[in-house]
Amino acid sequence: MPTMNTAALAPALLDWHEREGRHDLPWQRDRTPYRVWLSEIMLQQTQVATVIPYYERFLHRFPDVRALAAAPLDEVLHLWSGLGYYARARNLHRAAVRIVDEHGGEFPADFAGTAALPGIGRSTAGAILALTRGERFPILDGNARRVLARYFGVAGASTDRTEVKRLWELAERCTPQTRVAEYTQAIMDLGATICVRRKPLCVRCPLASGCLARRTGRQHELPAPRRALARGRRQAFMVVALGDTGNVLLERRPESGVWGGLWCLPEFSTATAAAAFARNSLGATEVPRTLGALEHAFTHFDLTITPLLVRCAVTEAVMEEGRSLWYNIREPAAVGLPAPITTLFAQLADETLFDARSDAHGR
Repeated sequence: MPTMNTAALAPALLDWHEREGRHDLPWQRDRTPYRVWLSEIMLQQTQVATVIPYYERFLHRFPDVRALAAAPLDEVLHLWSGLGYYARARNLHRAAVRIVDEHGGEFPADFAGTAALPGIGRSTAGAILALTRGERFPILDGNARRVLARYFGVAGASTDRTEVKRLWELAERCTPQTRVAEYTQAIMDLGATICVRRKPLCVRCPLASGCLARRTGRQHELPAPRRALARGRRQAFMVVALGDTGNVLLERRPESGVWGGLWCLPEFSTATAAAAFARNSLGATEVPRTLGALEHAFTHFDLTITPLLVRCAVTEAVMEEGRSLWYNIREPAAVGLPAPITTLFAQLADETLFDARSDAHGR
């Protein structure tokens, strides 16, 4: 265990946060467990500037946990579309249902009950209780982890169990007995605005004088990054099946994997397989028309989507209850769509495409 003075960290952070911290974020107003929980889940692996508009729209539609629990999952995913990491949205909905069914619609007031909810781990549970109730629980989200690893010189990667244990012990020792909510917000803010991953602003940091990483010039080495995976590239061919009324066939993706639980175009690994599906399952008689490719970046790979446009008669034979639907791109239903599919549909809604489609019909 590092020998540095853990007692010095909290006072310096609290003083800095009072002067320079963030105090006007949407979830800092009326800090109810529901509002803080929602913000903590949205902020996982996502920056504040990106989260704020999603948070405000989400809260407007689902002002409390009962409203969220009562909503169809598709509507929840619809409001989450574009925010990424969709398992977060599915877990939010599952947790809301459990809160209503098992806790009478009241957010659990204890750590065990909070941590048992889907999508909530040790750090998130501690943050919710610290920020809303002032209870003394340490946190170790990405921002707090970075601050502590640099300040105390903890060199292990986030996947190293021994080093993670050391960081939790440090988080426990550094968390003060009083002003816990302020401290929790302060360490998250410092990691998000000053002790950032790249190019940390050490000259503005209230912990600079005691920071081991700064004293040894290792700010860019700590915390140790995860081993970088070779970035891959994948290609997908998606069938854009246009019905006579302008509806488009969608299929629900499995919950596991990319875009889990969202509605997407039928996807194939080759153009030949996509064309065979259009011919055999949709009764298409024309050769699919290739539309402009779409590029989408995921965490570890880039995806090139080639849309293949075909006309077909809307038929119930295509439908699989709960797994497929005909989607009106001009009067869209509130369902979750991947961001590149939303982009494609905006292009499909262009009048020129429909004119071309009508010409193909000989009209």
